[in-house]
Amino acid sequence: MTYLNKHFKLARRPEGMAKQDDFEMAEAPVPELKDGEFLIQTDYISLDPTNRIWMADIDQYMPPVQVGEVMRAGGVGTVIESKHSGFEKGDIVSGIIGWQTHAVSNGDFVQKVPPLGNVPKSALLGPLGMTGTTAYFGLLDIGKPKEGETIVVSAAAGAVGTVVCQIAKIKGMRVVGIAGTDEKCKMLEDELGVDGTINYKKDDVAGKLDELCPDGIDVYFENVGGEILDAVLPRMNLFSRIPLCGLISSYNAEKPVPGPYNFSQLLMKRVTLQGFIILDYQERMGEAVKELGQWMIEGKIKHKETVVEGFEKLPEALNMLFTGDNVGKLMVKV
Repeated sequence: MTYLNKHFKLARRPEGMAKQDDFEMAEAPVPELKDGEFLIQTDYISLDPTNRIWMADIDQYMPPVQVGEVMRAGGVGTVIESKHSGFEKGDIVSGIIGWQTHAVSNGDFVQKVPPLGNVPKSALLGPLGMTGTTAYFGLLDIGKPKEGETIVVSAAAGAVGTVVCQIAKIKGMRVVGIAGTDEKCKMLEDELGVDGTINYKKDDVAGKLDELCPDGIDVYFENVGGEILDAVLPRMNLFSRIPLCGLISSYNAEKPVPGPYNFSQLLMKRVTLQGFIILDYQERMGEAVKELGQWMIEGKIKHKETVVEGFEKLPEALNMLFTGDNVGKLMVKV
């Protein structure tokens, strides 16, 4: 059977927010499989801030997507044909699939998923995927949480932030979340058990941090950078920790962004700040997924997601990450 692969290629490098005409949608027949390859039919495509980084011609942790190439992205799919000894028809897989309805793979950057039970397939892009494991390793390995400590989480209503907040509560921390709407703040408090929230679009962030963190901040899980990072730094405690996961506030910037102006506080407070990428932990992914899955079964971690229906909506859906229109993990259902 011949399959048609609908796909988006990067047509040009975006300036500022990505636009529809920065991409070219096309269809092409799927080539015949070679020995050692298998064909994936895509179910869900992950939308992440790193997609915007991959579009830029800058030094980064993976090669930039080249103009004319299929846009890179994580995803979940089902094997529909296989000439690979390790993958069979019907296997569910997750990994780097791209903005395409069908993907030929040799197994690099793709892994087979064990039976999910009652866990929805979309959770493989959320709590049981790269965002959940990012939260897990960033908080536990770098944040080194202790019971009774205070953690502040930026982009707390996002894909990584929602999981960080919940793991922090499991570990007995006092959690303060920063988000961009009253509705997101209410969700964090009412549904995820966050102890206090800050709406950065309407609240005095510095003043609210003083109010909600009277004993200072022991861990700051950083997803945004910019003015929020500058407000947090003077309030970090001695020997506190900052897992640096993302700097989304600057990803669409067209010229260098100044700051942080309070950088000296890292020295004065002897703060440990460590950037990390989830690929650093590839060999330990099974450890994280096993514990995250158990917490989901026990009801300790709730799955928050925003699902956009329709492959064609990928370019416009991507910008929901930067306008704040998503809650939890953002993905497109193909």
